[in-house]
Amino acid sequence: MPSPTVLVSGASIAGPTTASWLARAGYEVTVVERFAALRDDGQNIDVRGAAREVLRRMGLEDAALAAGTGEQGTVFLGEGGRELARFPASTDDTSGPTAEMEILRGRLGELLHDHTRDAVRYLFDDQIAGLAQDLDGVDVSFASGREERFDLVVLAEGVSSRSRDLVFPAASREYLGMVIAYLTIPRQDDDTDWWRWYVAGRGRGVNLRPDDVGTIRASLNVITETRGLDDQPREVQVAALRRAFAGAGWQTDRVLAALDDAPFYLEDLAQVHLDSWSTGRIALVGDAAWCATPVSGIGTTLALTGAYTLAAALAGNTDHRTAFAEYEQRMRPFVDKGQSLPPGVPQVANPRTELGRRAFGAVLRVAASPLAAKVGGVAGRFTTPPADKYELPAWPAA
Repeated sequence: MPSPTVLVSGASIAGPTTASWLARAGYEVTVVERFAALRDDGQNIDVRGAAREVLRRMGLEDAALAAGTGEQGTVFLGEGGRELARFPASTDDTSGPTAEMEILRGRLGELLHDHTRDAVRYLFDDQIAGLAQDLDGVDVSFASGREERFDLVVLAEGVSSRSRDLVFPAASREYLGMVIAYLTIPRQDDDTDWWRWYVAGRGRGVNLRPDDVGTIRASLNVITETRGLDDQPREVQVAALRRAFAGAGWQTDRVLAALDDAPFYLEDLAQVHLDSWSTGRIALVGDAAWCATPVSGIGTTLALTGAYTLAAALAGNTDHRTAFAEYEQRMRPFVDKGQSLPPGVPQVANPRTELGRRAFGAVLRVAASPLAAKVGGVAGRFTTPPADKYELPAWPAA
């Protein structure tokens, strides 16, 4: 019998991970990526809990640790840059704002690609244009004009997945009321290897984080009821950010000045909710299925564990319908936990009033105290996402 074929759309994190495990299960795997090459950009991400075990089973844990950003921890700053609370980097798989495994998204993507490229066919600079399925397979038309038929299709794209919208038009987005702009800026002599989170007030925050290539990853986040800024031209976005952050203090002007030349992207935070992550022979994984947003602290962990769980279900079942149902039954409770943000997030971490700013500082001081580690509660939940609340299924025996 010929090997079953599967198309995976997306070559970031969830896609190559799914491809790797499906290739191990005996599938003939193709990965399509709309960009012309791997993207080496992206911000700092962390890998926690069960996701560390996925990398461990792939033989990539040590490589990912070695490629880390070197972030020593997280320090929150208040008015005038005054320190509010400090959280050293975790020394375990799960706890703290700075996990033990902190890595650039592009770096992890490169590790996953290199791990799979000999067993998986990659098609760059192309994307799905049409999907037509029947009982026996899926006919895929690509933007390049290529047409192929696959036994299965897995969409491992982002929150704004175009391919998902072809077959899951009912996907809903729950906007969280916050916009984040990400950019990379030159490193200065007074920069440190700590994640510095400046609580600027009026619903604003400024973040500076170290990387392992000699630059600083910066972000500007602002609470706003205005939607659609992410669809506007760059010049409109830059003007809006400069208006919003005018006079914010600390190192804000340095970040705003970099908007003239630095590559950046802007995200209007939204969670994705679907009643089902599959239809027929097509399944979703990662942000396209359940985006929890960066403020959850668990997005990469969900991507890695979801990819492994989907592949394990397909490896253990000859019927894809049974496999998809098993995958969803296992992952749905974990995704629900990841999407269930602490009370008031993200607004509480980006207070609009001076009273809110002082209250957030008080929460941080409690969370940074030795007592918080013992009692947990809201303060502990704010700094530690529930990444250990999932047990990976065993890989099916051959």
